[in-house]
Amino acid sequence: MISFLASLILLIVGYFTYGKFVDKTFGIDNKNATPAETLQDGVDYVPMSWPKIFLIQFLNIAGLGPIFGAISGALWGPAAFLWIVFGCIFAGAVHDYFTGVLSMRNGGASVSELVGKYLGEGPRKIMIVFSVVLLILVGVVFLTGPADLLKTLTGIDRRILIGIIIIYYIAATVLPVDKIIGKIYPLFGATLLIMAVGIGVGIVIGGYNIPEVTLANFHPKGTPIFPYLFITIACGAISGFHATQSPIMARCVKRESEARKVFYGAMIAEGVIALIWAAAAMSFFGGTEGLQDAIANGGPAGVVNTISNTLMGKVGAILAILGVVACPISSGDTAFRSARLTIADSMGMKQDKIANRFKIAIPLFVVGIGLTMIDFTVIWRYFSWANQTLAMIMLWASAAYLVQSGKNYWLCAIPAVFMSAVTSAYILQAPEGLRLNAMVSNIIGVVFALILFIIFMRYTKKKGKEVNG
Repeated sequence: MISFLASLILLIVGYFTYGKFVDKTFGIDNKNATPAETLQDGVDYVPMSWPKIFLIQFLNIAGLGPIFGAISGALWGPAAFLWIVFGCIFAGAVHDYFTGVLSMRNGGASVSELVGKYLGEGPRKIMIVFSVVLLILVGVVFLTGPADLLKTLTGIDRRILIGIIIIYYIAATVLPVDKIIGKIYPLFGATLLIMAVGIGVGIVIGGYNIPEVTLANFHPKGTPIFPYLFITIACGAISGFHATQSPIMARCVKRESEARKVFYGAMIAEGVIALIWAAAAMSFFGGTEGLQDAIANGGPAGVVNTISNTLMGKVGAILAILGVVACPISSGDTAFRSARLTIADSMGMKQDKIANRFKIAIPLFVVGIGLTMIDFTVIWRYFSWANQTLAMIMLWASAAYLVQSGKNYWLCAIPAVFMSAVTSAYILQAPEGLRLNAMVSNIIGVVFALILFIIFMRYTKKKGKEVNG
């Protein structure tokens, strides 16, 4: 219990201390006009108040990620607390913040354009493909999941439900950001926060035995902590999907000083959500073996339903349904919207006309509908690795920006090195990867990360000579 409460405090303190340090390092200046002011088009560039943007950003990046990921990550025991806290403060929130503020400084540019500017044309092209594929996978994952659950609850044919959700997705993808997203997202974002607070209070006053932090591996199957924990808990610690979402809100922020509240703050809030659900999952069922049985019998959605109903009664049941249905849908629609913006940016196609929006959106949904025929678990496994790889690339791009600006690049370089080791080691040994020996894979992953670091350091020396020369 002490470790859990201390972790919550550390997340909040991290926002007010390290968050301010990151903000100061970047060099926020309200004299700079934001894209919401200079490029206002009534579609994607729409000025909004920062509290509303915060809730939209929070729901955009959260969905079910910090709940389902934290529940699965809780199988490793309280080591998950350490990853959520330190991953969120020093990696995830930094990642989201730099994606958001760099997008603001570059006319609301999407993640692929930012990578191209700071890492080069080759990485830009790779990132366009990588991010669009990732976004389509997210959209499909958060289309089929809610449809399957609604089928169980209502008995309505799965194809009909998928069709209804797709119609909503299309509307949210092409209509102005303030028409649907700006109106309903703040409500669902607040609901997600209320749900987490209720669960957190329930496990504390309910006397559940939340284990204290240790580096011991509690996974019932003995699955190693590295690299699996760092891939399993993405949302709530660090997630590349967030890099595709921050530019959406970067086009709506009125003043640069609001960036820390929106981007760094939303990630810290997501870390709190993940921490609460990890604690609930590893304590509610009497340990990780009980949790494993619960996941095997009902999946993460079943775990959410059981915990919510027990700790919060009828209110919990309603919030659980909202959580496992509305939250993923809210991530899916912005995934397709972000994919539209990414493609539009790469093609230089303005999106003020609805016809241009449909030209990009229709092919995206054709591909997405096709992917609904593939097994959900297969799609999710590849999404997890692709998601963290995207985060790694964006961290390197942010580190490059800091070098070019003569600022403290260690803020982004250190988490970039760590995520380089995690993602490479994982794909080498994972079931969906090359299935190599774990020790060999981990060694190769660390070596790969060190090579990238050496290349980066040579790059910093070159830039330093250019500046001084």
